[in-house]
Amino acid sequence: MLHPLPGKRTLIFGCDNHSILRASRIIKKGGLVAFPTETVYGLGADATNEKAVARIFQAKGRPQDNPLIVHISNLLQLETVARDIPSAAYTLAQYFWPGPLSLVLHKHEAIPEIVSAGLDSVAVRMPADKIALNLIKKSGVPLAAPSANLSGKPSPTLAIHVLADLTGRVDAVINHSCRIGLESTVLDLTGPIPVILRPGEVTADDLEKVLKTKVLRPDRVRKNGIPRSPGIKYRHYSPQAPLILITGRKLIRKTLIKELEKYYQAKGYKIINLNRFIEELGGQPQKVEQFARLLYNALRKTDYLHCDLILVEQIDDESLGRAVMNRLGKAATRILKV
Repeated sequence: MLHPLPGKRTLIFGCDNHSILRASRIIKKGGLVAFPTETVYGLGADATNEKAVARIFQAKGRPQDNPLIVHISNLLQLETVARDIPSAAYTLAQYFWPGPLSLVLHKHEAIPEIVSAGLDSVAVRMPADKIALNLIKKSGVPLAAPSANLSGKPSPTLAIHVLADLTGRVDAVINHSCRIGLESTVLDLTGPIPVILRPGEVTADDLEKVLKTKVLRPDRVRKNGIPRSPGIKYRHYSPQAPLILITGRKLIRKTLIKELEKYYQAKGYKIINLNRFIEELGGQPQKVEQFARLLYNALRKTDYLHCDLILVEQIDDESLGRAVMNRLGKAATRILKV
């Protein structure tokens, strides 16, 4: 477990212009500010400041070979982050930016190698959240910003999640919440065929309709083991308790999850059925958008409740459900297919 850094304190800011201005001054001085986006909270630093970006890795306990996403507030900034930008990037930006789509492009020399884990590419997006855009604009620089959590833990969607992980490790947190609750789709445009490296709200079908070409879906990792996108190489989104994900035929998996719940409860285990737990938190599990929005909050609450085991059933949806299943698969200790 990472502890607060000696002598550090974390400020909590509101969303008004004066607070955003104060936060931007911290960024300009090489500090770290956790800010809301429409997806999850980001931990932002000046993407052109190598020392500031290094503080992100230190604060999160993040492996150095896990690249960051750079956030911009306008298309002019894109040309300071990436080079040899293909026309497809501008086409996609016209349809999906601001929004939850990150594009992997050839990296501009102004962006330090620490941002891209030494790769010649960089992921970049323009968030749809007005607070995020205002912070980037007032900072005057693109922001390198992974999720604002300790590495490996569920991503934060509320300020209280950030504070639980990073109090004393970051300079400030802007108090708000996140609309979608899952990280952005990441699309690699550096090769001849666009490749989705991480699924999100923007689906392959959405991208193919705009690009008028095929988009590949499998995760891709470089031969030397360095991922081209966050969320590929390492276990992510993990609660403290073991999580069993049950997939496959609907009737059988529903029967199995009930039997497992009874079996472990009889052994004295404290069990949380995540599908039912999300419903108790106000969501409707059959509505994948609500499941996605509440997923990380629910996983964090299982930690607070000190449960012994989490059971969750597959989400049946071909759009956003693909992204939900991607996150559940990475959080799972074990996957049972029936």
